Amino acid sequence: MMRWQAFSDPVQDGQRHFRRVLAAMAEPGTLHDAAAPAVPEDAAIGPALWATLLSLCDLDTRLWIAPGLEAGGLVEAVTFHTGCRRAATPEEADFALVTPATLVAPGRDSSPAFAEGSDAYPDRSTTLLVVLGTLAGGGPWRLAGPGIPDTRDLDVGEATPLMTRLAANRARFPQGLDAILCCGERLAAIPRSTRIEASISATPEEDRACTSQ
Repeated sequence: MMRWQAFSDPVQDGQRHFRRVLAAMAEPGTLHDAAAPAVPEDAAIGPALWATLLSLCDLDTRLWIAPGLEAGGLVEAVTFHTGCRRAATPEEADFALVTPATLVAPGRDSSPAFAEGSDAYPDRSTTLLVVLGTLAGGGPWRLAGPGIPDTRDLDVGEATPLMTRLAANRARFPQGLDAILCCGERLAAIPRSTRIEASISATPEEDRACTSQ
């Protein structure tokens, strides 16, 4: 698995990235740059998402990978470096590696049925690890809720199915899906407590835009 590099210091680097993910969750929509191992050129994910997998996955977690994201030997690499198990179905997964296209509108036959927890056990839900081609401040999506003073705008590119799916969390809270968004070496997060709506007036911050894949 030498094509997929682990952290140079697995404990310290893993904890440092984990704290970065926690900070992103605490302040939804803020952008964080990851100091992450490089990934193979034929990989379908970027360094930030690879670092997130290394930080979050372990022997007790189950990972579901959407078709098309296994490029470069990812399945073998994440198993080798973390020991996590492969989930056979989306609803069995603790973490699900997806793209916005994976998340078609709920109710369609092809929509993955991820675990959304229950009122008694909201933590028993799937966290989405999302591969994005664009991730920047500004943009057409306005976030509000805990950890956001007033509002915060976010540009996630052509990811309407993702944001529509996450916006539906509001009606089911405390059930729902948390999401960690990754593009290249950048990440952000949208926990289920975040309110999401389209913002017509927002302007993308092009100088800070991340584009990958």
